Amino acid sequence: MQTLHIMKKELKDFFTSPIAYIVIAIFLLVTGWFFFLTFFLNGQASLRDFFALLPLIFSFVIPAVTMRLFAEELAMGSFEVVMTLPVTPRDIVVGKFLSALVFVCAMLTPTFAYAVTVALFGDLDWGPVIGGYAGAILLGGAFAAIGLFASSLTRNQIIAFILGTLICFALTLVDKLLVFFPTAILGFFSQIGADYHFRNIARGVVDSRDLLYFGGVIFLFLYGASISVTEKN
Repeated sequence: MQTLHIMKKELKDFFTSPIAYIVIAIFLLVTGWFFFLTFFLNGQASLRDFFALLPLIFSFVIPAVTMRLFAEELAMGSFEVVMTLPVTPRDIVVGKFLSALVFVCAMLTPTFAYAVTVALFGDLDWGPVIGGYAGAILLGGAFAAIGLFASSLTRNQIIAFILGTLICFALTLVDKLLVFFPTAILGFFSQIGADYHFRNIARGVVDSRDLLYFGGVIFLFLYGASISVTEKN
């Protein structure tokens, strides 16, 4: 119950702030520009190019959304007041995470117009589209957990943004840099890439390993955020 109260409070803070609408507008402008540019150039009834861009765009957008979740309260001193309420650090972390995940879903919802546009111009295969959006929500959840963890470490929102972006960016690009790693550890580094697991789901193929990966990343960073919050109590 406390978790839901915290989630509702954070969502209210999100949508009463102009920053939320600026972030959504920038996200839609960037994805819309690249989607329609490649769509009319390639002439293919597919959202493959849109989903291919998401991990990189999410690496910057989601840390910008989550950077304030703890850092702002720590900087203003209101976090100490929150901790005097009948809530646990876990309630706070999960509530804030759920609010960020709902925000990611709200940000993705208008992009469904891209699928409708493609369907009007050609025979769209809805399987990869559904898989792509499911993968996008899982990816958004993983990056939101990372951004939340980064925000719990510092009072400075800019530092939280930079740290969250670096971690998300590293997980997005690690499987693109395998040529620089020794052959003996290629398998390990190919499996820790978020983009690798996202692409698998975006093809419309649900593999338990991909679900376990995103679930593991979310759990790991939320657990880290809980430890960080507890130490500040």
